[in-house]
Parts: sequence; C-alpha cells; structure tokens
Amino acid sequence: MRMATAQVRMAGLSESVHAWRLWIVAFQTLCKQKYLAEGESVPFLIDGAEVLVLWPDGGQPRAFVGRCPHEGQSLVNNSDFNGRILVCTVHGWVFNGRTGEGLSPTGCRLREFPLRLTDDGRVEIDLVAA
Repeated sequence: MRMATAQVRMAGLSESVHAWRLWIVAFQTLCKQKYLAEGESVPFLIDGAEVLVLWPDGGQPRAFVGRCPHEGQSLVNNSDFNGRILVCTVHGWVFNGRTGEGLSPTGCRLREFPLRLTDDGRVEIDLVAA
C-alpha cells in the first residue's frame, strides 16, 4: 500500500515537473525585432500556424492568429493594416490593431498569442497560450 501511494505521488510530481517545464519553454523565437516596424504588419508561418504580427502606431507589437473569425479566411494573404486598424479584404471585417477587437462588426475579436521582446533583440511568441 505504501509503495502504491509513493508511485502515485511520484507520478503526480513527474506530471507537475513536466507541465512546469512545458510552461518555461512555451515561448519560442519568432524573429529579430529589427524585422518589425511600427505601423506595419508582418506575416509568419510557424509550426504550421499562420501568425500576423501588428505593430500599431504608438503601441507595442501584437501577435494574432492569422485567420479572420468570420469564415477563417487567411489574414496573412487577405488583409490591409494602416497602423491603427486591420481590414480583412475578403468580406470587409475591421479590427482594432491594438486589441484585436472587432470594430465592424462588433462582438468578435482576433485570437492573440502572447508576444515578448527580449533584451537581446529577439521577438518571442507563445503558440500554446492562444
């Protein structure tokens, strides 16, 4: 009985350590910061996922799933960004470039990936958290 309890506890510990390790390495390098510019959008394909990084005027870079929530159209290939708003050019849906929130129509939003800028100039993304 004691051995079974110890094995269960060890299995639980092992799972916790494994989950912690996954959390630590969830961020991966997307690009160097010098490839992004304020007011622009940059598309990426990473681990099979379309990602659209927007750097809104006066804001910080944001990474969004590169698919419109309307019908799943690619925003990587079918969008315009003017530094403030992103427009899906397939059906005209409009999104706030700082938040991903739907402006026309309202009540929708782009799914966002956590993004961080490192001290050594890399841009890192967490594809697991979206």
